[in-house]
Amino acid sequence: MTPPDFDQPILWSLLGGGFATAFLHAALPTHWLPFVLVGRAQRWSLGRVLGAVAAAGLAHIVTTAAVGGLIVVAGLALDQWISGLLPHLAAVLLFLFGAFYLARATLLKVQSAGGPDLAAPEPRVSDAAAFWGLVAMLAMSPGEVLLPLYLAQATQGLLPLVLMTAAFLVGTVLGMAVFTVLANAGYSALRLERWARYESMVLGVALIAIGLLVASHSHAESQAADRAPAGAATALPHAGHAH
Repeated sequence: MTPPDFDQPILWSLLGGGFATAFLHAALPTHWLPFVLVGRAQRWSLGRVLGAVAAAGLAHIVTTAAVGGLIVVAGLALDQWISGLLPHLAAVLLFLFGAFYLARATLLKVQSAGGPDLAAPEPRVSDAAAFWGLVAMLAMSPGEVLLPLYLAQATQGLLPLVLMTAAFLVGTVLGMAVFTVLANAGYSALRLERWARYESMVLGVALIAIGLLVASHSHAESQAADRAPAGAATALPHAGHAH
């Protein structure tokens, strides 16, 4: 991809959508609640908890990027077999993930009582074991909702994929850090867990919107490609007449 291509609105829209999707996905309790609980059990300072958040978020995105890279390689091979398939496949996957999160938001039951007690002491392990356990927990679970965005940019070159990964990293670490800080500031875990219902709904809508963006861009490119041969054919007789 050449530098002028970065002016295309589709790339910036996907980068912004990737950041928002990563941030919303990181708001799920599985991405911040373990850090709050382990931090309190280990009597860590907030800075140390956030250090674990940053390391785990980085590991999470590295794993996601590795899986995304494999998907890109497979997608490029598939695109040689069926030309133009990748954007449509990416849009379909985004629609499916969006529908899944919307359905989960509809069916999710939020309890009116209970939930983990953040003040309850837990048996301590070594700080190193606790830290690397948190990192391994997220490293072993790539962000599945981010993978279709790699597929959407598979044919655009390496640099857009790197920028997409950077957007995922910033959104993930920022989202995890925000909810970890809120929990440490005294917000109840139950109240923050209720956000998961609305987070799923917002994430579902965001994924479907990004899918529509990818699908519309792919449709516009297909129409432009269909018109190109006709324009070239009409230009040739005109060029001959000039001679």
